Formats: sequence, C-alpha cells, structure tokens
Amino acid sequence: MNPAPISSLTPATLATASWDDIRPLYQELLDRPLAEGGVPAWLADWSRLEEIVGEAAALAMIAYTCDTTDPSKEAAHLRYSGEILPRLEELEVALARRLLETGYSQPELMVTLARFKTGAEIFREENVPLATQIEELSTRYQKVTGGLTVEWDGVEKTLPELQPYLQQQDRAVRERAFRLSSGAYAERRDELAGIFDELFDLRSRTARNAGFADYESYAFKAKCRFDYTPADCRRFHESVEAVVAPAVARVMDRRRQRLGVAELRPWDVGPDPEGRPPLRPFQKPEELEQGGQRIFDRVGAEFGRQYRIMMDERLLDLGVRKGKAPGGYCETLHHRGRPFIFMNAVGVFDDVSTLLHEAGHAFHAFEAHGRPLVWERHPGLEMCELASMSMELLATPYLGKSTGGFFSEEELVRARVEHLEDVLVTLSHVASVDAFQSWIYSSGAGRDGVARDQAWLRIRGRFERGIDWSGLERERIARWYRQLHIFLYPFYYIEYGIAQVGALQVWRNSLKDQGQAVARYRAALALGNTRSLPELYRAAGVELSFDAGLMGELVELVEGELERLR
Repeated sequence: MNPAPISSLTPATLATASWDDIRPLYQELLDRPLAEGGVPAWLADWSRLEEIVGEAAALAMIAYTCDTTDPSKEAAHLRYSGEILPRLEELEVALARRLLETGYSQPELMVTLARFKTGAEIFREENVPLATQIEELSTRYQKVTGGLTVEWDGVEKTLPELQPYLQQQDRAVRERAFRLSSGAYAERRDELAGIFDELFDLRSRTARNAGFADYESYAFKAKCRFDYTPADCRRFHESVEAVVAPAVARVMDRRRQRLGVAELRPWDVGPDPEGRPPLRPFQKPEELEQGGQRIFDRVGAEFGRQYRIMMDERLLDLGVRKGKAPGGYCETLHHRGRPFIFMNAVGVFDDVSTLLHEAGHAFHAFEAHGRPLVWERHPGLEMCELASMSMELLATPYLGKSTGGFFSEEELVRARVEHLEDVLVTLSHVASVDAFQSWIYSSGAGRDGVARDQAWLRIRGRFERGIDWSGLERERIARWYRQLHIFLYPFYYIEYGIAQVGALQVWRNSLKDQGQAVARYRAALALGNTRSLPELYRAAGVELSFDAGLMGELVELVEGELERLR
C-alpha cells in the first residue's frame, strides 16, 4: 500500500502514529526518482514531512511535560522520543546523503548542507537503540524530579512553590526552604546517580561506535560546532574565572554587608538586602500573561502582535501545578509556524525574567518561519540563546507600571539591580556547569559517582565566590542533580554563556540607540540558520568572543550600571 501523500498529512493525523506508519513516508522520498531539476520540489516535500512529524513529536512532549502523571501522555511521548525519532535518524541521514550526492547547493543552504554532511559522517546504525534507551532514562529523570514534593506546615508543595520562601526576610524561613528543596534532591541522590551512570555508559558507547575517543569530542561534532572548539570553551572558563567570578564575589560581599551577617550562606542570596518585602510582580499566571503583552507591545509592535497570537491560540502554559515537569522551555511547532511557552510561575521576579527569556525564543521562531525550508529556520543554540537573553535586556526599560509593566519606579530599580547581578552569577554558573560536563566525559573518571560529586565541589569552588557552604556539602552536591541539562542535554550549557556575552553587547548597543538595537536584533533572528554563527552575531551587531578582554569590558559596564542604580 502506498503511503498517504505528504500534502494530505497534518500533525493531528500522526498523533497516534507508530514507526510502521512513519517509515514508509520517508522511504517514499528515498525511492522517488529525481529528475533533472527536480531537487527543489523533492526537498520541499522532505521539509514539509519534517515539519509535520516534528510537530507531532513536539505536541506529545508538551502534553507529557504539562502532566507527567498521565500514563497515556507518557506513552505517547515515549513512542515518539524513544521509538520513532531515534529510528528516524537513519532515514534522515540516508536522505541527506542522497541530497549531497546530487551536488545541489544554494547560498541559503550552506550551513544546512554542512550539518547534513556532519550527520552522515557520524551516524552509526548501532547507535539507534542506544538513543532509545537514553530517551527512556531521560523520561525517568523527568518523572522523578517532576514528582518531588515537600511538606510545608502540613501542606504538600512542589519545589518551585518554595521559591517565595527563599526571598523572605526571616532567615530561619529561608534556611528551612533551602534545606527542604536541596534535601528533596539529596534524598534521591543514589537513584539519580544510578540514572546518570546508565546515561554515561550509553553516551560513551555512542561516541566509541562513531569512532571518537570520548563523548565530549563526539558531542562537539554532533552539535555541529563549526565555529569554536573545546579549547575555546576552556578559554571561556578561564575568562569567567578571571573577570566574572571576582565581580560575583563583590556582589555577594555587598549583599553580606547589607544583610548584616558575618557569613553569607546559600539561603541568603534570595531576600532583598535592604530588608524590603520580596518583589511580587503578579499573583496569578493570567496577570503575568497579560503583563507580558503590554511589555512586548512596547519593545516592538511586531513582537506584541506575535505574543498576542500565542495568547489567543492558548500557546502559553505559565502556572505551576503538581505533576508538571520542572523548568521552562519554548518549543517550536514548525508546521503551523507557532511557538509554545512552558513555565512554572509562582509570582516572583524570576518568573518575569523567564517569560522574557522564553518569549525571545518564541519571537525567533516567528521571525525565522518565513524561511521556506525547515532546516533554514533553526540555527545553533548559541544564536537561539542570544535571542532569549537579549530580549531579557531589551525589555528592561518597559518593566515599570508607567509603561504597562509590573513594577513601581522603586521596584523597577530593584528588579534591574537583581537582573544585572543575576547576569554575572549566570556567567559563573554556566562556566561551572560546562567545565563539570567537560570533566565528566573527558577525565576518564566520569563513571565514578563519588568522583563526580567531588569534582562538582572542586569546579564549583572555582566560579562560585562569596558564599559560605561550610557544613553543606550534601546540599551543594545536590545542586548538579537538579541541573536537568546535565542529564537530558549534555553539553547544552556553554551556549548560555556565549549568548550572554553577546546579549550584553546587544544591551550596550541599546543604551546608545534602543530602536536601532531592536531592529538589528530582529534582522538577525530573521536570518534563521542561513549564516554562520559569527555572521549571525555580526548581523545582531555583536562579536562572538571567548576572551577576557571583551568580557572584562562588559563586566565593567554591568558594574557601572549597578553602581548608578544603587
């Protein structure tokens, strides 16, 4: 029986599809004769099929993360992530090889063709079942962490619901919330470490099967990092250690003095150092959603229009609830040309920052959707995160109530100080996570759970300055177990640091001319994946850099702005 024509398919028709339903669709493309001049039409059909299958898989993932307690949603997600997508890779590689053999080339496809060539080089059939096992373990990690709760005054609470208590002025309340949150992960340490052991083994086998000495080398190739190397990342770590970590230490020492404590403990980083009540920008998720509309209208009329589409089409799930997977993300639904934002908002300022961040991804999806082929739209994560982190800074002038935002003028100053301090802390955190992952997969000792924990403590100490962790080794170790990227998306973290350096440059440009900075930002997003990473950054008006020189200039700018605001 011939498969249905691609033009008749939609994500809904493939919602319950099995591998036996999907495989013939790709096989037909492989078997289809390619007449002279017929490559563009064939490529357009392949792109449409990728959109449809990709969106069906995305919808299954969204449904599961919105409710990890539903067995049918878990099964649907696993069918795509664990059965269909890993097996699909072989057919996609075969299609890519067929395209490469034709010699077909267009300027807008140069990055895509380079990615296809890389994927064909490293693909190994024996890695397909390993990918399935990795997805099953990743889902198990999400189920464990998504189900973590604690008891607070006789009421069961999810871990995100403890966030407001970490901002209370009562130090005992903050310590209690911190210990409960960290303890929830620490108590499941052995189970989570066992999951990671299996992930490590599977990823190491994947790398060896593809001819790589270790998973770090494989990951850089698989992620198509054409424009930088592991050595560049180590240079980034050293730059952060040299110029950012000391700035973080200064931030923490100022906080210690304002709080009037002899030593700054980890539960002291959340409250306002002047003793003011915590920022509570909204009470209900609907208020966050509506406030976002007013802010994006001011950043740019087109951004406001795009965000309104998401509201109207119910593409925002912002509130926290039991059974919802932790964290936040933006997923692109390529067939319909729409993004979806997922969050766990509880009413704190971090939620506003998260919405701005994920909306940056969403606007990237909207801007790039005009590209005709799916591969032209989604660049490397270094550019994706530039989109999100830049939006956090570009939206800053409009967070006050006078422009439709959430804060009074006094609160806005507090929010801006908190955000800029967090930028410095984030750079240090990113460097520690990336350095830790590099150690895990290249040191030769990454399979040893105790050695991993000790390496985390050692590496974390390089970058996290000004906080007294004495007597809290168990809690400090627990921090890496809650970093889902290390479990689910290995080596997806340096992108945040690279992009933060870029976003600070976008912000520097905006201080001179906000309108021009926003226009260049939009133009860069619209390029999608049609240029190299350095070219995309230049289009946004920034430089791709790992060096301490530029990083030092930007840290000086941040510290200067903090001093002015204070």
